[in-house]
Amino acid sequence: MAYSGPIQDRLEIRELIEAYGDAVMRGDANDWAKVWAEDAYWALPEFPGHEEFIGREAIVAGWQWSMDNYGEVKEAGGRPVMIYVSTPGEIVVDGDRAVARAYTSEIYKFPGSDTYSRIRGRYDDELARIDGKWLFTKRIYHLLHKD
Repeated sequence: MAYSGPIQDRLEIRELIEAYGDAVMRGDANDWAKVWAEDAYWALPEFPGHEEFIGREAIVAGWQWSMDNYGEVKEAGGRPVMIYVSTPGEIVVDGDRAVARAYTSEIYKFPGSDTYSRIRGRYDDELARIDGKWLFTKRIYHLLHKD
């Protein structure tokens, strides 16, 4: 079933997925870090150097490196910007645990080239309610299309 469990929890998880994307678009590492549990796991197995990160500190460091190196549009501070949009496809809540699936669309300029990458992917997520807030405990990215 694509959506099940209390609607309030599903709304909070949807907002977490959206907060993740918003932080990516703004390049805000502090806000992006807030979506992760302390002992979370993040994996992008098809991207060399990003196969897996364990723990919020390692996850944020890996993400920060990506954000500092990909993109072409520059903000006032000179940081490259990545275009990122994510849409939930499934949210299933069971008590203080949940699973979700989110589809992504990204555009970024590959470092050192004039080549733009346009990719579509899917995140398979596990979440937990920790201290009253939903957080990602596991996100695994699967590349679906690259142009």
